[in-house]
Amino acid sequence: MPPRKLLVFLFCFTLFTTFTHSFLALAYDVSFDFSSLNLRDLIVLEDSDVTIPSSSSGTVIYDNPVYFLNPASNATASFSTMFTFSISNGNPSSYGDGLAFFFSQDNEILDRPGGYLGLVNSSLLTENKFVAVEFDTRLDAHFSDPNDRHCGVDIDSLESIETADPLLQNVDLKSGDWIMAWINFKNDLRVLKVFMSNSSWKPEKALLTVDIDLSVYLKGIMYVSFPGSSEGSTEVHFIHSWSFHTYEFLPVRPNSHPYDMSDISVSVTTVISLSHSISKHHKRLGLGLGIVGLAFLCTFLVVLGYISVKRWQKTKFTYKEMSLATRGFHSSKIIGNGAFGNVYKAFFYSSGTFAVVKRSKHSHEGKTKFLSELSIIAYLRHKNLIPLLGWCVEKGELLLVYEFMLHGSLDTKNIAFGLASGLTYLHQECEQQVIHRDIKASNVMLDVNFSARLGDFGLARIMDHDRSPVSTLTARTMGYLAPEYLHVGKATMKTDVFSYGVVMLKVAYGRRSIERESRNIIEAANKILNGEFNEAEMRTLLLIGLSLLQILRGETEPIVVPKQKPSLTFSRGMSLNLEK
Repeated sequence: MPPRKLLVFLFCFTLFTTFTHSFLALAYDVSFDFSSLNLRDLIVLEDSDVTIPSSSSGTVIYDNPVYFLNPASNATASFSTMFTFSISNGNPSSYGDGLAFFFSQDNEILDRPGGYLGLVNSSLLTENKFVAVEFDTRLDAHFSDPNDRHCGVDIDSLESIETADPLLQNVDLKSGDWIMAWINFKNDLRVLKVFMSNSSWKPEKALLTVDIDLSVYLKGIMYVSFPGSSEGSTEVHFIHSWSFHTYEFLPVRPNSHPYDMSDISVSVTTVISLSHSISKHHKRLGLGLGIVGLAFLCTFLVVLGYISVKRWQKTKFTYKEMSLATRGFHSSKIIGNGAFGNVYKAFFYSSGTFAVVKRSKHSHEGKTKFLSELSIIAYLRHKNLIPLLGWCVEKGELLLVYEFMLHGSLDTKNIAFGLASGLTYLHQECEQQVIHRDIKASNVMLDVNFSARLGDFGLARIMDHDRSPVSTLTARTMGYLAPEYLHVGKATMKTDVFSYGVVMLKVAYGRRSIERESRNIIEAANKILNGEFNEAEMRTLLLIGLSLLQILRGETEPIVVPKQKPSLTFSRGMSLNLEK
Protein backbone atom coordinates (compact mmCIF):
# COMPACT_ATOMS: atom_id res chain seq x y z
CA MET A 1 0.00 0.00 0.00
CA PRO A 2 1.47 3.44 -0.93
CA PRO A 3 2.53 5.45 2.14
CA ARG A 4 0.13 8.32 1.43
CA LYS A 5 -2.87 6.00 1.19
CA LEU A 6 -1.82 4.14 4.33
CA LEU A 7 -1.47 7.44 6.18
CA VAL A 8 -4.93 8.56 5.15
CA PHE A 9 -6.31 5.16 6.17
CA LEU A 10 -4.63 5.58 9.56
CA PHE A 11 -6.26 8.99 9.93
CA CYS A 12 -9.64 7.43 9.14
CA PHE A 13 -9.03 4.79 11.81
CA THR A 14 -7.96 7.45 14.34
CA LEU A 15 -11.04 9.55 13.67
CA PHE A 16 -13.25 6.49 13.93
CA THR A 17 -11.91 5.65 17.38
CA THR A 18 -12.00 9.30 18.49
CA PHE A 19 -15.56 9.96 17.40
CA THR A 20 -16.96 6.45 17.87
CA HIS A 21 -20.15 7.49 19.55
CA SER A 22 -21.29 9.94 16.88
CA PHE A 23 -20.49 7.57 14.02
CA LEU A 24 -22.19 4.57 15.59
CA ALA A 25 -25.30 6.65 16.14
CA LEU A 26 -25.51 7.16 12.40
CA ALA A 27 -25.41 3.40 11.87
CA TYR A 28 -28.79 3.02 13.53
CA ASP A 29 -31.45 5.72 13.86
CA VAL A 30 -31.16 8.39 11.16
CA SER A 31 -32.80 11.80 11.27
CA PHE A 32 -32.52 14.89 9.11
CA ASP A 33 -34.70 17.90 8.48
CA PHE A 34 -34.25 20.32 5.59
CA SER A 35 -36.71 23.16 6.15
CA SER A 36 -35.12 24.50 3.00
CA LEU A 37 -33.05 21.96 1.12
CA ASN A 38 -29.28 22.14 1.64
CA LEU A 39 -27.74 21.15 -1.69
CA ARG A 40 -24.48 20.24 0.02
CA ASP A 41 -26.15 17.05 1.29
CA LEU A 42 -27.82 16.13 -2.00
CA ILE A 43 -26.83 14.62 -5.32
CA VAL A 44 -28.57 15.99 -8.41
CA LEU A 45 -28.85 13.74 -11.48
CA GLU A 46 -30.25 14.60 -14.91
CA ASP A 47 -30.09 12.92 -18.31
CA SER A 48 -29.67 16.18 -20.24
CA ASP A 49 -27.30 19.10 -19.88
CA VAL A 50 -29.12 21.84 -21.77
CA THR A 51 -31.78 20.73 -24.20
CA ILE A 52 -35.13 19.13 -23.35
CA PRO A 53 -35.46 15.74 -25.07
CA SER A 54 -38.71 13.96 -25.79
CA SER A 55 -38.53 12.28 -22.40
CA SER A 56 -36.25 13.65 -19.69
CA SER A 57 -35.82 12.63 -16.08
CA GLY A 58 -34.05 13.92 -13.01
CA THR A 59 -33.41 12.81 -9.44
CA VAL A 60 -32.49 14.39 -6.12
CA ILE A 61 -30.77 11.90 -3.79
CA TYR A 62 -29.85 12.25 -0.13
CA ASP A 63 -26.08 11.77 -0.35
CA ASN A 64 -25.71 9.61 2.78
CA PRO A 65 -26.92 5.99 2.90
CA VAL A 66 -29.61 5.12 5.45
CA TYR A 67 -29.43 1.96 7.57
CA PHE A 68 -32.69 -0.02 7.50
CA LEU A 69 -31.27 -3.30 8.83
CA ASN A 70 -29.03 -3.92 11.82
CA PRO A 71 -27.20 -7.15 10.83
CA ALA A 72 -26.00 -7.79 14.38
CA SER A 73 -29.55 -8.13 15.74
CA ASN A 74 -31.36 -8.80 12.45
CA ALA A 75 -33.61 -5.83 13.20
CA THR A 76 -35.32 -3.56 10.68
CA ALA A 77 -36.36 0.05 11.12
CA SER A 78 -39.62 1.89 11.00
CA PHE A 79 -39.54 5.26 9.26
CA SER A 80 -41.49 8.45 8.76
CA THR A 81 -40.98 11.21 6.23
CA MET A 82 -42.68 14.51 5.51
CA PHE A 83 -42.10 16.71 2.49
CA THR A 84 -43.63 19.62 0.62
CA PHE A 85 -43.77 19.49 -3.16
CA SER A 86 -45.52 21.03 -6.14
CA ILE A 87 -45.98 20.08 -9.79
CA SER A 88 -46.51 22.81 -12.36
CA ASN A 89 -46.79 22.94 -16.14
CA GLY A 90 -46.87 25.78 -18.63
CA ASN A 91 -48.96 23.66 -21.01
CA PRO A 92 -52.03 22.18 -19.24
CA SER A 93 -52.74 19.91 -22.21
CA SER A 94 -49.56 17.89 -21.70
CA TYR A 95 -48.27 16.40 -18.47
CA GLY A 96 -45.36 14.18 -17.51
CA ASP A 97 -45.04 11.21 -15.16
CA GLY A 98 -44.98 13.21 -11.93
CA LEU A 99 -42.54 12.30 -9.18
CA ALA A 100 -42.01 9.64 -6.50
CA PHE A 101 -40.48 9.07 -3.09
CA PHE A 102 -38.01 6.27 -3.68
CA PHE A 103 -35.83 3.68 -1.91
CA SER A 104 -32.99 1.76 -3.59
CA GLN A 105 -29.86 -0.12 -2.60
CA ASP A 106 -27.80 1.69 -5.24
CA ASN A 107 -27.72 5.44 -5.84
CA GLU A 108 -26.40 4.98 -9.40
CA ILE A 109 -29.39 3.18 -10.95
CA LEU A 110 -31.41 6.40 -10.87
CA ASP A 111 -29.60 8.11 -13.73
CA ARG A 112 -31.85 6.49 -16.36
CA PRO A 113 -32.51 8.60 -19.45
CA GLY A 114 -36.03 9.15 -20.65
CA GLY A 115 -39.38 8.68 -18.94
CA TYR A 116 -40.72 6.15 -16.45
CA LEU A 117 -39.58 8.43 -13.59
CA GLY A 118 -35.99 7.53 -14.51
CA LEU A 119 -36.43 4.25 -12.57
CA VAL A 120 -36.82 1.72 -15.38
CA ASN A 121 -36.52 1.59 -19.14
CA SER A 122 -39.06 0.54 -21.71
CA SER A 123 -37.20 -2.61 -22.75
CA LEU A 124 -36.64 -4.08 -19.29
CA LEU A 125 -39.27 -2.69 -16.95
CA THR A 126 -38.31 -4.71 -13.86
CA GLU A 127 -34.53 -4.48 -14.13
CA ASN A 128 -34.14 -2.41 -10.97
CA LYS A 129 -35.23 -3.35 -7.45
CA PHE A 130 -36.94 -0.54 -5.60
CA VAL A 131 -39.77 0.62 -3.35
CA ALA A 132 -41.55 3.84 -4.28
CA VAL A 133 -44.58 5.95 -3.44
CA GLU A 134 -45.53 7.66 -6.70
CA PHE A 135 -47.46 10.86 -7.28
CA ASP A 136 -48.47 10.25 -10.88
CA THR A 137 -49.81 12.93 -13.25
CA ARG A 138 -50.14 10.75 -16.34
CA LEU A 139 -52.61 8.04 -17.33
CA ASP A 140 -50.58 5.11 -18.64
CA ALA A 141 -52.64 2.04 -19.54
CA HIS A 142 -49.46 -0.02 -19.73
CA PHE A 143 -49.18 0.20 -15.93
CA SER A 144 -52.94 -0.07 -15.25
CA ASP A 145 -53.16 3.50 -13.96
CA PRO A 146 -56.66 4.35 -12.64
CA ASN A 147 -56.50 8.01 -13.79
CA ASP A 148 -54.11 10.85 -14.59
CA ARG A 149 -53.67 12.08 -11.00
CA HIS A 150 -53.19 9.35 -8.43
CA CYS A 151 -50.97 8.17 -5.60
CA GLY A 152 -49.64 4.61 -5.59
CA VAL A 153 -47.22 2.21 -3.92
CA ASP A 154 -44.75 0.53 -6.31
CA ILE A 155 -42.65 -2.58 -5.64
CA ASP A 156 -39.99 -3.30 -8.32
CA SER A 157 -42.45 -2.09 -10.97
CA LEU A 158 -44.39 1.03 -11.93
CA GLU A 159 -47.60 -0.99 -11.83
CA SER A 160 -48.78 0.00 -8.36
CA ILE A 161 -49.91 -2.67 -5.89
CA GLU A 162 -52.32 -0.11 -4.35
CA THR A 163 -53.56 3.29 -5.58
CA ALA A 164 -55.76 6.13 -4.34
CA ASP A 165 -57.08 9.39 -5.77
CA PRO A 166 -55.82 12.49 -3.87
CA LEU A 167 -58.93 14.38 -5.02
CA LEU A 168 -60.78 12.38 -2.35
CA GLN A 169 -58.99 14.63 0.14
CA ASN A 170 -59.30 17.75 -2.06
CA VAL A 171 -55.68 17.55 -3.22
CA ASP A 172 -55.02 18.20 -6.92
CA LEU A 173 -51.58 17.07 -8.07
CA LYS A 174 -51.79 19.27 -11.18
CA SER A 175 -52.81 22.50 -9.44
CA GLY A 176 -49.27 23.80 -9.02
CA ASP A 177 -50.03 24.44 -5.33
CA TRP A 178 -47.76 23.37 -2.50
CA ILE A 179 -48.77 19.91 -1.25
CA MET A 180 -47.80 18.34 2.06
CA ALA A 181 -47.21 14.58 2.11
CA TRP A 182 -46.54 12.23 5.03
CA ILE A 183 -45.36 8.62 4.57
CA ASN A 184 -45.19 6.39 7.65
CA PHE A 185 -44.16 2.77 8.00
CA LYS A 186 -44.49 0.84 11.28
CA ASN A 187 -42.48 -2.37 11.15
CA ASP A 188 -44.26 -3.96 14.13
CA LEU A 189 -47.65 -3.46 12.42
CA ARG A 190 -46.30 -3.97 8.88
CA VAL A 191 -48.41 -1.10 7.62
CA LEU A 192 -47.47 1.70 5.19
CA LYS A 193 -49.63 4.85 5.29
CA VAL A 194 -49.65 7.88 3.00
CA PHE A 195 -51.28 11.18 4.01
CA MET A 196 -51.73 14.25 1.80
CA SER A 197 -53.00 17.77 2.47
CA ASN A 198 -53.09 21.28 1.00
CA SER A 199 -52.07 22.68 4.40
CA SER A 200 -49.58 21.88 7.14
CA TRP A 201 -52.25 19.97 9.10
CA LYS A 202 -51.90 16.22 8.82
CA PRO A 203 -55.28 14.55 8.11
CA GLU A 204 -56.58 12.06 10.64
CA LYS A 205 -57.38 9.54 7.92
CA ALA A 206 -54.70 8.21 5.60
CA LEU A 207 -55.26 8.55 1.86
CA LEU A 208 -53.56 5.20 1.27
CA THR A 209 -53.07 2.29 3.69
CA VAL A 210 -51.13 -0.77 2.53
CA ASP A 211 -50.49 -3.91 4.58
CA ILE A 212 -46.96 -4.86 3.60
CA ASP A 213 -43.75 -6.09 5.21
CA LEU A 214 -41.10 -3.74 3.81
CA SER A 215 -38.34 -5.54 5.72
CA VAL A 216 -38.29 -7.91 2.75
CA TYR A 217 -37.20 -5.03 0.49
CA LEU A 218 -35.46 -2.48 2.75
CA LYS A 219 -32.29 -4.48 3.31
CA GLY A 220 -29.16 -3.11 4.92
CA ILE A 221 -28.10 0.23 3.47
CA MET A 222 -30.60 2.07 1.28
CA TYR A 223 -30.71 5.45 -0.46
CA VAL A 224 -33.74 7.77 -0.35
CA SER A 225 -34.52 10.09 -3.23
CA PHE A 226 -37.09 11.93 -5.36
CA PRO A 227 -37.06 10.88 -9.05
CA GLY A 228 -39.29 12.53 -11.65
CA SER A 229 -39.72 12.72 -15.41
CA SER A 230 -41.37 15.08 -17.87
CA GLU A 231 -42.27 12.51 -20.57
CA GLY A 232 -41.89 15.13 -23.32
CA SER A 233 -43.93 17.81 -21.53
CA THR A 234 -42.91 21.05 -19.81
CA GLU A 235 -43.83 19.66 -16.39
CA VAL A 236 -41.64 20.96 -13.57
CA HIS A 237 -41.27 19.31 -10.15
CA PHE A 238 -40.34 21.17 -6.96
CA ILE A 239 -39.31 19.79 -3.54
CA HIS A 240 -39.65 22.69 -1.09
CA SER A 241 -38.86 20.96 2.22
CA TRP A 242 -38.08 17.47 3.46
CA SER A 243 -37.62 15.64 6.76
CA PHE A 244 -36.87 11.96 7.27
CA HIS A 245 -36.48 9.74 10.37
CA THR A 246 -35.82 6.06 11.10
CA TYR A 247 -36.56 4.55 14.50
CA GLU A 248 -37.52 1.40 16.45
CA PHE A 249 -35.26 -1.31 15.07
CA LEU A 250 -37.31 -4.49 15.58
CA PRO A 251 -36.51 -8.12 14.71
CA VAL A 252 -37.56 -9.31 11.26
CA ARG A 253 -40.58 -11.63 11.35
CA PRO A 254 -39.88 -15.01 9.71
CA ASN A 255 -43.29 -15.43 8.06
CA SER A 256 -43.74 -13.96 4.59
CA HIS A 257 -46.34 -11.41 3.51
CA PRO A 258 -48.79 -11.65 0.56
CA TYR A 259 -46.84 -8.87 -1.15
CA ASP A 260 -43.53 -10.70 -0.65
CA MET A 261 -42.62 -11.49 -4.27
CA SER A 262 -38.95 -12.37 -3.72
CA ASP A 263 -37.68 -15.94 -3.32
CA ILE A 264 -34.28 -14.54 -2.43
CA SER A 265 -35.75 -12.70 0.55
CA VAL A 266 -37.24 -15.93 1.91
CA SER A 267 -33.92 -17.74 1.65
CA VAL A 268 -32.12 -14.90 3.41
CA THR A 269 -34.63 -15.03 6.25
CA THR A 270 -33.99 -18.77 6.57
CA VAL A 271 -30.24 -18.30 6.78
CA ILE A 272 -30.63 -15.60 9.42
CA SER A 273 -32.88 -17.85 11.47
CA LEU A 274 -30.28 -20.63 11.36
CA SER A 275 -27.60 -18.22 12.52
CA HIS A 276 -29.40 -17.80 15.86
CA SER A 277 -28.74 -21.47 16.65
CA ILE A 278 -24.99 -20.86 17.02
CA SER A 279 -23.83 -21.96 20.44
CA LYS A 280 -22.70 -19.55 23.14
CA HIS A 281 -19.31 -21.25 23.09
CA HIS A 282 -18.75 -20.35 19.46
CA LYS A 283 -19.90 -16.79 20.12
CA ARG A 284 -17.37 -16.40 22.96
CA LEU A 285 -14.65 -17.90 20.79
CA GLY A 286 -15.50 -15.57 17.93
CA LEU A 287 -15.53 -12.56 20.27
CA GLY A 288 -12.12 -13.48 21.67
CA LEU A 289 -10.60 -13.95 18.24
CA GLY A 290 -12.14 -10.67 17.13
CA ILE A 291 -10.58 -8.75 20.03
CA VAL A 292 -7.16 -10.32 19.44
CA GLY A 293 -7.39 -9.62 15.72
CA LEU A 294 -8.43 -6.01 16.33
CA ALA A 295 -5.56 -5.46 18.77
CA PHE A 296 -3.09 -6.90 16.25
CA LEU A 297 -4.53 -4.70 13.49
CA CYS A 298 -4.25 -1.59 15.67
CA THR A 299 -0.60 -2.34 16.47
CA PHE A 300 0.14 -3.04 12.82
CA LEU A 301 -1.49 0.21 11.69
CA VAL A 302 0.29 2.29 14.32
CA VAL A 303 3.72 0.90 13.36
CA LEU A 304 3.19 1.23 9.61
CA GLY A 305 1.51 4.57 10.09
CA TYR A 306 4.56 5.85 11.97
CA ILE A 307 6.82 4.62 9.17
CA SER A 308 4.54 6.23 6.58
CA VAL A 309 4.59 9.57 8.39
CA LYS A 310 8.38 9.50 8.42
CA ARG A 311 8.56 8.64 4.73
CA TRP A 312 5.87 11.18 3.94
CA GLN A 313 8.13 13.86 5.47
CA LYS A 314 5.27 15.88 6.90
CA THR A 315 5.23 17.17 10.46
CA LYS A 316 2.74 16.07 13.05
CA PHE A 317 2.16 19.18 15.13
CA THR A 318 0.89 19.08 18.68
CA TYR A 319 -2.21 20.98 19.71
CA LYS A 320 -0.07 23.04 22.08
CA GLU A 321 2.13 24.17 19.18
CA MET A 322 -0.88 25.05 17.06
CA SER A 323 -2.56 26.98 19.85
CA LEU A 324 0.61 28.93 20.62
CA ALA A 325 1.22 29.72 16.94
CA THR A 326 -2.31 31.12 16.51
CA ARG A 327 -2.60 32.69 20.00
CA GLY A 328 -5.29 30.24 20.98
CA PHE A 329 -6.99 30.53 17.56
CA HIS A 330 -7.69 34.18 18.26
CA SER A 331 -10.09 35.92 15.88
CA SER A 332 -7.41 38.50 15.01
CA LYS A 333 -5.42 35.69 13.37
CA ILE A 334 -8.21 34.73 10.95
CA ILE A 335 -7.20 35.62 7.41
CA GLY A 336 -9.93 33.81 5.50
CA ASN A 337 -12.54 31.11 5.36
CA GLY A 338 -12.13 27.83 3.51
CA ALA A 339 -14.86 25.51 2.29
CA PHE A 340 -15.50 24.04 5.74
CA GLY A 341 -13.53 26.05 8.31
CA ASN A 342 -11.51 29.12 9.22
CA VAL A 343 -7.97 29.87 8.02
CA TYR A 344 -5.42 31.36 10.46
CA LYS A 345 -2.04 33.01 10.05
CA ALA A 346 0.35 31.23 12.41
CA PHE A 347 3.90 31.90 13.63
CA PHE A 348 5.89 28.91 14.91
CA TYR A 349 8.47 30.17 17.42
CA SER A 350 10.52 26.96 17.31
CA SER A 351 11.40 27.47 13.64
CA GLY A 352 10.77 31.21 13.35
CA THR A 353 8.52 30.73 10.31
CA PHE A 354 5.02 31.74 9.30
CA ALA A 355 2.43 29.24 8.10
CA VAL A 356 -1.27 28.96 7.37
CA VAL A 357 -3.47 26.77 9.58
CA LYS A 358 -6.79 25.50 8.27
CA ARG A 359 -9.18 24.55 11.07
CA SER A 360 -12.07 22.24 10.14
CA LYS A 361 -15.48 22.81 11.66
CA HIS A 362 -16.60 20.57 14.53
CA SER A 363 -19.14 18.59 12.57
CA HIS A 364 -19.48 15.28 10.77
CA GLU A 365 -19.28 17.19 7.49
CA GLY A 366 -16.12 18.96 8.64
CA LYS A 367 -14.45 15.63 9.45
CA THR A 368 -15.45 14.20 6.09
CA LYS A 369 -14.09 17.20 4.17
CA PHE A 370 -10.89 17.16 6.25
CA LEU A 371 -10.20 13.57 5.19
CA SER A 372 -11.16 14.36 1.61
CA GLU A 373 -8.77 17.31 1.41
CA LEU A 374 -5.96 15.41 3.12
CA SER A 375 -6.30 12.38 0.85
CA ILE A 376 -6.00 14.65 -2.21
CA ILE A 377 -3.38 17.22 -1.25
CA ALA A 378 -1.12 14.65 0.47
CA TYR A 379 0.27 13.29 -2.80
CA LEU A 380 0.06 16.35 -5.07
CA ARG A 381 3.45 17.85 -5.95
CA HIS A 382 3.55 20.88 -8.24
CA LYS A 383 5.17 24.29 -8.12
CA ASN A 384 1.82 26.02 -8.66
CA LEU A 385 0.01 24.27 -5.79
CA ILE A 386 0.26 25.39 -2.16
CA PRO A 387 2.28 22.67 -0.37
CA LEU A 388 1.07 20.95 2.79
CA LEU A 389 3.55 21.14 5.68
CA GLY A 390 1.83 19.06 8.33
CA TRP A 391 -1.24 18.20 10.33
CA CYS A 392 -2.70 17.87 13.81
CA VAL A 393 -5.46 15.56 15.08
CA GLU A 394 -5.80 16.22 18.79
CA LYS A 395 -8.44 17.26 21.35
CA GLY A 396 -11.17 16.96 18.75
CA GLU A 397 -9.40 19.40 16.40
CA LEU A 398 -8.64 18.64 12.74
CA LEU A 399 -5.90 20.99 11.54
CA LEU A 400 -3.90 21.24 8.32
CA VAL A 401 -0.75 23.37 8.06
CA TYR A 402 0.14 24.95 4.70
CA GLU A 403 3.07 27.05 3.57
CA PHE A 404 2.43 30.76 4.03
CA MET A 405 2.21 32.76 0.79
CA LEU A 406 3.86 36.12 1.40
CA HIS A 407 1.76 38.16 -1.03
CA GLY A 408 -1.61 36.68 -0.04
CA SER A 409 -4.63 36.26 -2.29
CA LEU A 410 -4.68 37.18 -5.95
CA ASP A 411 -6.17 40.57 -6.73
CA THR A 412 -4.41 42.26 -9.64
CA LYS A 413 -1.33 40.30 -10.71
CA ASN A 414 -1.14 38.43 -13.97
CA ILE A 415 -0.89 34.79 -12.87
CA ALA A 416 -2.74 33.15 -15.77
CA PHE A 417 0.20 30.98 -16.82
CA GLY A 418 0.97 29.63 -13.35
CA LEU A 419 -2.64 28.77 -12.60
CA ALA A 420 -3.02 27.17 -16.03
CA SER A 421 0.05 25.03 -15.37
CA GLY A 422 -1.39 23.90 -12.03
CA LEU A 423 -4.72 23.00 -13.62
CA THR A 424 -2.99 21.04 -16.37
CA TYR A 425 -1.21 19.03 -13.69
CA LEU A 426 -4.46 18.30 -11.83
CA HIS A 427 -6.51 17.46 -14.92
CA GLN A 428 -4.03 15.63 -17.13
CA GLU A 429 -0.69 14.85 -15.49
CA CYS A 430 -1.78 13.25 -12.19
CA GLU A 431 -2.13 9.48 -12.00
CA GLN A 432 -5.77 10.14 -11.09
CA GLN A 433 -7.61 13.19 -12.32
CA VAL A 434 -8.36 15.89 -9.74
CA ILE A 435 -11.38 18.18 -10.21
CA HIS A 436 -10.88 21.20 -7.93
CA ARG A 437 -14.50 22.51 -8.02
CA ASP A 438 -13.70 25.77 -6.18
CA ILE A 439 -11.35 27.80 -8.37
CA LYS A 440 -11.67 31.48 -7.48
CA ALA A 441 -9.41 34.45 -6.87
CA SER A 442 -9.27 34.01 -3.08
CA ASN A 443 -7.99 30.44 -3.50
CA VAL A 444 -5.02 31.57 -5.61
CA MET A 445 -2.04 32.79 -3.57
CA LEU A 446 1.21 34.47 -4.60
CA ASP A 447 4.56 33.36 -3.18
CA VAL A 448 7.61 35.56 -2.62
CA ASN A 449 8.39 35.43 -6.36
CA PHE A 450 4.79 36.32 -7.29
CA SER A 451 4.24 32.81 -8.68
CA ALA A 452 0.65 31.59 -8.47
CA ARG A 453 -0.21 28.78 -6.04
CA LEU A 454 -3.64 27.13 -6.06
CA GLY A 455 -5.01 26.04 -2.68
CA ASP A 456 -8.12 24.93 -0.73
CA PHE A 457 -8.87 21.38 -1.87
CA GLY A 458 -11.77 20.95 0.56
CA LEU A 459 -14.26 20.47 -2.29
CA ALA A 460 -11.95 18.65 -4.71
CA ARG A 461 -12.63 15.15 -6.00
CA ILE A 462 -10.27 12.45 -7.31
CA MET A 463 -11.41 10.17 -10.12
CA ASP A 464 -10.02 7.99 -12.87
CA HIS A 465 -9.44 9.78 -16.15
CA ASP A 466 -12.15 7.78 -17.93
CA ARG A 467 -14.74 8.03 -15.14
CA SER A 468 -18.08 9.84 -15.43
CA PRO A 469 -18.31 13.37 -13.98
CA VAL A 470 -19.00 13.91 -10.28
CA SER A 471 -22.72 14.61 -9.73
CA THR A 472 -22.72 16.48 -6.43
CA LEU A 473 -23.82 20.09 -6.27
CA THR A 474 -21.99 21.83 -3.43
CA ALA A 475 -22.05 25.32 -2.00
CA ARG A 476 -19.60 27.49 -3.97
CA THR A 477 -18.98 31.14 -4.77
CA MET A 478 -21.46 32.70 -7.18
CA GLY A 479 -19.85 34.32 -10.18
CA TYR A 480 -17.34 31.50 -10.68
CA LEU A 481 -19.84 28.73 -11.45
CA ALA A 482 -20.34 27.33 -14.96
CA PRO A 483 -24.02 27.41 -16.06
CA GLU A 484 -24.10 23.66 -16.75
CA TYR A 485 -22.77 23.00 -13.23
CA LEU A 486 -25.63 24.99 -11.72
CA HIS A 487 -28.07 23.17 -14.01
CA VAL A 488 -27.14 19.54 -13.41
CA GLY A 489 -24.47 19.60 -10.69
CA LYS A 490 -21.84 17.70 -12.70
CA ALA A 491 -18.29 18.87 -12.03
CA THR A 492 -15.84 18.28 -14.88
CA MET A 493 -12.60 19.69 -16.28
CA LYS A 494 -14.79 22.10 -18.26
CA THR A 495 -16.41 23.56 -15.14
CA ASP A 496 -12.93 24.10 -13.66
CA VAL A 497 -11.81 25.77 -16.90
CA PHE A 498 -14.87 28.06 -16.79
CA SER A 499 -13.88 29.17 -13.28
CA TYR A 500 -10.33 29.68 -14.54
CA GLY A 501 -11.71 31.97 -17.25
CA VAL A 502 -13.49 34.05 -14.60
CA VAL A 503 -10.23 34.36 -12.64
CA MET A 504 -8.42 35.51 -15.80
CA LEU A 505 -11.00 38.24 -16.32
CA LYS A 506 -10.68 39.30 -12.70
CA VAL A 507 -6.90 39.53 -13.09
CA ALA A 508 -7.31 41.86 -16.07
CA TYR A 509 -10.44 43.72 -15.01
CA GLY A 510 -9.78 43.95 -11.28
CA ARG A 511 -13.46 43.77 -10.30
CA ARG A 512 -15.84 41.24 -8.86
CA SER A 513 -17.00 38.67 -11.39
CA ILE A 514 -20.66 39.71 -11.11
CA GLU A 515 -20.15 43.45 -11.69
CA ARG A 516 -20.76 45.23 -15.00
CA GLU A 517 -19.28 48.30 -16.60
CA SER A 518 -17.56 49.19 -19.87
CA ARG A 519 -18.10 47.35 -23.14
CA ASN A 520 -14.63 48.30 -24.40
CA ILE A 521 -12.36 45.31 -23.93
CA ILE A 522 -9.17 47.33 -23.40
CA GLU A 523 -10.82 49.94 -21.17
CA ALA A 524 -11.87 47.01 -19.00
CA ALA A 525 -8.21 46.44 -18.12
CA ASN A 526 -7.40 46.97 -14.49
CA LYS A 527 -7.05 50.67 -13.70
CA ILE A 528 -4.50 49.83 -11.02
CA LEU A 529 -2.09 48.92 -13.83
CA ASN A 530 -2.29 52.57 -14.98
CA GLY A 531 -1.85 51.57 -18.60
CA GLU A 532 1.47 49.84 -17.86
CA PHE A 533 0.77 46.69 -19.82
CA ASN A 534 1.18 45.27 -23.28
CA GLU A 535 -2.07 46.00 -25.09
CA ALA A 536 -1.81 42.93 -27.36
CA GLU A 537 -1.18 40.62 -24.39
CA MET A 538 -4.03 42.19 -22.42
CA ARG A 539 -6.38 41.83 -25.38
CA THR A 540 -5.39 38.14 -25.71
CA LEU A 541 -5.93 37.56 -22.00
CA LEU A 542 -9.40 39.12 -22.06
CA LEU A 543 -10.44 37.34 -25.25
CA ILE A 544 -9.34 33.97 -23.90
CA GLY A 545 -11.16 34.60 -20.63
CA LEU A 546 -14.34 35.56 -22.46
CA SER A 547 -14.08 32.59 -24.83
CA LEU A 548 -13.81 30.20 -21.89
CA LEU A 549 -16.97 31.69 -20.42
CA GLN A 550 -18.82 32.17 -23.74
CA ILE A 551 -20.62 35.14 -22.22
CA LEU A 552 -23.64 36.53 -24.10
CA ARG A 553 -25.38 39.73 -23.04
CA GLY A 554 -29.15 39.44 -22.74
CA GLU A 555 -29.89 42.25 -25.19
CA THR A 556 -27.72 40.87 -28.01
CA GLU A 557 -28.90 38.60 -30.80
CA PRO A 558 -28.09 34.90 -30.27
CA ILE A 559 -25.02 33.75 -32.17
CA VAL A 560 -23.86 30.32 -33.25
CA VAL A 561 -21.37 28.97 -30.71
CA PRO A 562 -19.44 25.69 -30.72
CA LYS A 563 -21.11 22.74 -29.02
CA GLN A 564 -18.04 22.35 -26.79
CA LYS A 565 -16.02 24.97 -24.97
CA PRO A 566 -12.53 25.64 -26.39
CA SER A 567 -9.86 23.63 -24.60
CA LEU A 568 -6.61 25.15 -23.38
CA THR A 569 -3.20 23.69 -24.13
CA PHE A 570 -0.13 24.71 -22.18
CA SER A 571 3.37 24.11 -23.51
CA ARG A 572 6.36 23.58 -21.25
CA GLY A 573 7.58 26.99 -22.32
CA MET A 574 4.49 28.45 -20.64
CA SER A 575 3.07 29.72 -23.93
CA LEU A 576 -0.71 29.87 -24.03
CA ASN A 577 -2.70 28.77 -27.07
CA LEU A 578 -6.42 28.69 -27.76
CA GLU A 579 -7.56 25.77 -29.90
CA LYS A 580 -10.04 26.75 -32.57
